[in-house]
Amino acid sequence: MAKYVVKRILLAIVTVFIICAITFFGMNAIPGGPFDSEKAPSPEVKAVLMERYNLDKPVIVQFGLYLKNLAHGDFGVSLKTGRDIMKTISESFAVSAKLGGMAAAVALACGIVFGSIAALNRNKWPDRLIVFLSTLATAVPSFVLATLLLLVFCIQLGWFPVFSTDSQNYVLPVIALSLYPMAYTTRLTKTSMLDALGQDYVRTARAKGVAPVKVIFKHGLRNALIPVITYAGPMIAYILTGSLVVENIFTIGGLGSKFVTGITNRDYPMVMATTIFLATLMVVMNLICDLVYKLVDPRITFD
Repeated sequence: MAKYVVKRILLAIVTVFIICAITFFGMNAIPGGPFDSEKAPSPEVKAVLMERYNLDKPVIVQFGLYLKNLAHGDFGVSLKTGRDIMKTISESFAVSAKLGGMAAAVALACGIVFGSIAALNRNKWPDRLIVFLSTLATAVPSFVLATLLLLVFCIQLGWFPVFSTDSQNYVLPVIALSLYPMAYTTRLTKTSMLDALGQDYVRTARAKGVAPVKVIFKHGLRNALIPVITYAGPMIAYILTGSLVVENIFTIGGLGSKFVTGITNRDYPMVMATTIFLATLMVVMNLICDLVYKLVDPRITFD
């Protein structure tokens, strides 16, 4: 296993490097610059700023300098605010991680439970109801759901306060952020569960008189979780970094809003830092999911 983990880490470094290069050269290929705006500074001031942030050098030289600083853990400072980017990311990710952690837990827990219920009641009314609701949830865009939740429960009924730093209520953002992955997990679990319950080893266990609960949870659900785990890795990484739409609607200052603000402002260091952070998180979550495979199904090897 140690050899496998080392190999995956080396591949992860190469993957992050490729993503970093594509993002860096892609940003610089777009016309304009971070100091081009309606209230642009004078040419003299702009020249000083370009020199200060090494933007007057060739792109390949800028990339080399960025990698050199990145190797020392320096993500630089924002071109717009002058704040240390690592500090900004840590503060923003704390908000997104709290919201995303709760949303991911709700999505996985409810999705696995509902999917199992639908599989065990195939073609019965619980199955049809769960399939209908999960299909509806996947069809409703997140921005529509978040807007409706905000309009109905915050403005019309007044049951929940609008999200703010003084009054933080995560119920509605968690619902808006977890509904789609919960619906997808439900359908994935149902399909995998039906396939697992139809395998020979499950029929053999039933023929031997194994308790139905043990057949369902030990032989059926445990093997049905493999596809769910595969989906859970990227899903958790995505939710932990925060959903831009949900964050904007509920005015949550998470990492997603910082990423889009950086793109709008052409804040190169901020865009690079958030991209690298997201890519690293994705790679780490995929590695963790691969290792969890072994715990769920001991037959899996890392050769």
